Amino acid sequence: MTEKRDPMIPDGEVTPIDTDYQVGQDNILVNVGPFGLDIHNRVFAVSALSVIVFVALTLMFQKQVEPMFSSLRGWLTANLDWFFISTGNIFVVVCLGLAVSPLGKVRLGGTEAKPDYTYLGWFSMLFAAGMGIGLMFFGVSEPLSHFASAFGGTTLENGVRTDWAPLAAAAGDAEGASRLAMAATIYHWGLHPWAIYAILALGLALFSFNKGLPLTIRSVFYPLLGERVWGWPGHVIDILAVLATLFGLATSLGFGAAQAAAGLNYLFDVPLGGTTQIVLVVGITALAMFSVVAGLDAGVKRLSEINMVLAVLLLLFVIMVGPTLAILGGFFTNLGAYLEYLPALANPAGREDVNFSQGWTAFYWAWWISWSPFVGMFIARVSRGRTVREFIVSVLLVPSLACVLWMTVFGGTAISQLVKDGYEVAAAADLPLKLFLMLDVLPLAQITSFLAIVLVVVFFVTSSDSGSLVIDVISAGGKVDAPTPQRVFWCTFEGLVAVALILGGGLVALQAMAVSTGFPFAIVLLVSTVSVIKGLLSEPRGA
Repeated sequence: MTEKRDPMIPDGEVTPIDTDYQVGQDNILVNVGPFGLDIHNRVFAVSALSVIVFVALTLMFQKQVEPMFSSLRGWLTANLDWFFISTGNIFVVVCLGLAVSPLGKVRLGGTEAKPDYTYLGWFSMLFAAGMGIGLMFFGVSEPLSHFASAFGGTTLENGVRTDWAPLAAAAGDAEGASRLAMAATIYHWGLHPWAIYAILALGLALFSFNKGLPLTIRSVFYPLLGERVWGWPGHVIDILAVLATLFGLATSLGFGAAQAAAGLNYLFDVPLGGTTQIVLVVGITALAMFSVVAGLDAGVKRLSEINMVLAVLLLLFVIMVGPTLAILGGFFTNLGAYLEYLPALANPAGREDVNFSQGWTAFYWAWWISWSPFVGMFIARVSRGRTVREFIVSVLLVPSLACVLWMTVFGGTAISQLVKDGYEVAAAADLPLKLFLMLDVLPLAQITSFLAIVLVVVFFVTSSDSGSLVIDVISAGGKVDAPTPQRVFWCTFEGLVAVALILGGGLVALQAMAVSTGFPFAIVLLVSTVSVIKGLLSEPRGA
């Protein structure tokens, strides 16, 4: 073992490096090119060219690509729902197995490494990683949608009969339908997505902090590929990671634009439609570029702190003026319902609930998988000094519980308004508008709705900024201090991809690309679990 200075570690500290994993890593060619770019030529060139071609073709053939995206999404979710559901289950089982096994004693950074952050600070950052445009978009819309299906026992989606009765406590029973709706929502925001993130985050932390390899996805595969990881097999892995992250972010940006447009139409009668969404994407991407130029601390960090404060204020406001007792009791009730229904919800075989397993779960799992390089790298960078057991338990539980609370507050309030007050407007509205219609029943609706729009916009900005940083790190061969123009490039093209997809089919196109890029990267993640276990087996275990 030798010691090597790592730019991610505070001054005065060193990281033990496993020299067996260092041989050949200099074969990643990172060169200063034109316009001051410092890039890993093959990964950057192939990824950038692929994105440019995709944007150009989608903008040129908008009418032709819309039915193609719709068919692509339908085929992938209809034929691969079992694969995505099974993949999510595998990640949960692997994480739990590592946590209880002797490998849980391995410390990220070496046996003498100390955590860079206190528990409170670390938990806060894990919580921040769990917040985003998705929670704003689906916090009300998903529980209400599932409740409508569960309460009626059956629903029709694109002409397909969808049976919830096998899962519902009693079809048509409001209490049973509410429990199932919240359990189904938490299933999509609980252990499974965070297990997906945890696997890749653990691999990145292990092979960067303990093995001394570059902070990029290919490094995780060194135990399986050896020196080939620095050649084309590694290039392909990193290219898939770049494309998955880019299209996953574009999907999130599209959801954010749709919701912000719905909110502006509701408050100020701004016209709905693709034009408004495109203007929002362009404007917010410009804000993200200003954040990129300002730098990580002055830009995304400050915006994230502002957003967290606003999100907590909105959460507390709904708790105080909404059905407070029902919300507080609902947290534990919903958590119990989640655990009760989890085996049935996670069953990949013999599903009758076609809309749920294909239209919701398969899409969600592909979306989370496409986000895994983005969230995984963030989690890895703040988790040095933690044992594997600490890491897995915290990454799975802390953000999951935060998501349970968020869904309980917003979704539970909306369901209570429907069941107890007979308020059907939010339930009947389009997905992007449901949040604002739920807030409309509460006091200070104009103020809270405007605050919700601000939250969506700032989540949009921070996601775009942070995402461009992660994509830049991967495309630069693991360098964390690449030139700003590169991040501006990726930030710009995240916005362009979102615009192209909005013009090429709206939310269906956004979902189609998330699923189509999530599928090949799901295979990458499945193989990475084997590599992570092999890497952990070579590590000393603390007492």
